[in-house]
Amino acid sequence: MRIDAHQHFWDLGRFDYAWMPPAPSPLREDHLPERLAPILARNRFDGTVLVQANTLIEETHWLLDLASRHEFIRAVVGWVDLADPRLGYTLDQLQRHPKFKGVRHPVQDEPDERWLLREDVIGGLRELGRRGLPYDLLLRPQHLRLVPTLAERVPALRMAIDHLAKPRIGERFFDDWARDLERAAALRQVCCKLSGMVTEAAPDWKAADLRPYVEHALRVFGVQRLMFGSDWPVCRQRVSWKQSLAAFTQSIGAQAMEVRERLLGGTAREFYNI
Repeated sequence: MRIDAHQHFWDLGRFDYAWMPPAPSPLREDHLPERLAPILARNRFDGTVLVQANTLIEETHWLLDLASRHEFIRAVVGWVDLADPRLGYTLDQLQRHPKFKGVRHPVQDEPDERWLLREDVIGGLRELGRRGLPYDLLLRPQHLRLVPTLAERVPALRMAIDHLAKPRIGERFFDDWARDLERAAALRQVCCKLSGMVTEAAPDWKAADLRPYVEHALRVFGVQRLMFGSDWPVCRQRVSWKQSLAAFTQSIGAQAMEVRERLLGGTAREFYNI
């Protein structure tokens, strides 16, 4: 089974994504299940993991409603307020839905660089760990150094680093990111998504520009803890869904079929318990 481990659906009539770039960005359009389903089918993908885009609990419920109506949405990673004293009650409600499989918060947008280690946030993450719910880490490179401390404080929490923590590929930023990613990879409860690379690369990027970052991730995580994500529709700022897959395929280089299938679905199925 092939699973695209990272998708967002956008309904601009329902939510105000104020951070979006102005028209004519391709993000200033509706991107809903009916638009994605034929793309996945043409490329022999069986399903997708739908990941939050905004910090609204209403969006989480909306994504779960979409998942109820579309079989190919295999899992939802929603948003919850990790600092909310009523977090346990909220999770009780969400976990009644069989496709609620994880939580994410846009740490990359927090003005406090150490937001992940706040006591109230740690309390919320411990609640996720107790329930066996994984956490998607939407980070930038400066946050990677916090991951070992986070794992020490919440040892039961399984985590996935989204988009390789967004290294500045277009600027050839590598050494510090590579060191901190290796330290995060030493933690067995941490996985990583090979996703979001094209939007961090220069506009005239080539697969060779991505390859050092992918090769490093393969070396430190191994194939068992890496998964592909197209980052659709955000990837459309640079490429189509299929071109995002091609960038991934070219950047991993020649691999055995079992390795490719692991990256294209096996890790995601295990991590999100699909």
